[in-house]
Amino acid sequence: MIELKTPAEIERMHVTGRFVAEVLTEVGELADVGVNLMDLEHHVRGMIERRGAESCYWDYAPSFGKGPFRNVICLAVNDAVLHGLPHDYVLRDGDVLTADFAVTIDGWAADSARTVIVGTAAEQDLRIVRATEEALEAAIDVARPGNRLGDISAAIGAVARDHGYPVNTEFGGHGIGRTMHEELHVPNKGKAGRGLTLQPGLTLALEPWFARTTDRIVFDPDGWTIRSADGSRAAHTEHTVAVTEDVPLVLTRREQEEPVARAGSDRLSTKDS
Repeated sequence: MIELKTPAEIERMHVTGRFVAEVLTEVGELADVGVNLMDLEHHVRGMIERRGAESCYWDYAPSFGKGPFRNVICLAVNDAVLHGLPHDYVLRDGDVLTADFAVTIDGWAADSARTVIVGTAAEQDLRIVRATEEALEAAIDVARPGNRLGDISAAIGAVARDHGYPVNTEFGGHGIGRTMHEELHVPNKGKAGRGLTLQPGLTLALEPWFARTTDRIVFDPDGWTIRSADGSRAAHTEHTVAVTEDVPLVLTRREQEEPVARAGSDRLSTKDS
């Protein structure tokens, strides 16, 4: 069942979203050459405890996972892109790190992800990160009443096509609200004008992710970490978004994010200043 949220409930999700944004900002600032992924995990655990939030990941046990997830943030490096299980790994110069984070505060969830490059950034890595950011902004832009769910998927897919990246549709965006995953799957590729009509009060976690040269995925032996099947590097950007009577409301926007022009388009994307 799809639950439309009231403006008051969306504001409660926004409170959670601001904290999620704060955490991801800190993770991005702390991620540096020589930093262990487990140091980031434990730093985030402390932030959650001090805020009185509740991790959406701890004890998370969907059908595709191998046992309950016993971490509070997903950290994926290089060819890993989704559900990265934090482990004893020291970040190296040029690593591509994706941090995906979700919590509830007072019963309301928010979910967001960002990809950062540690140390020296290769242009091809910058390019795929920017592509996911542009795709997310394109998706947000069409998250308006009267449009269709397929319009969101088509907007993401169009950006991927423009950049030459294949798109996997097994894992994508989803409904969110009282729990991290509510009804609705939002593929990262689709046909405009198809699917559910968007209404005010609909809340979605939109999350384009691309690998450079494949749309196929493989799982690590840990049963969680998802990688590109050919070992090509990947990136992932996500925000929790509310459809309103007016413009879409991004509930997990980081304070330092500012709009930058998408190449060849009037559409906007975001990156940290």
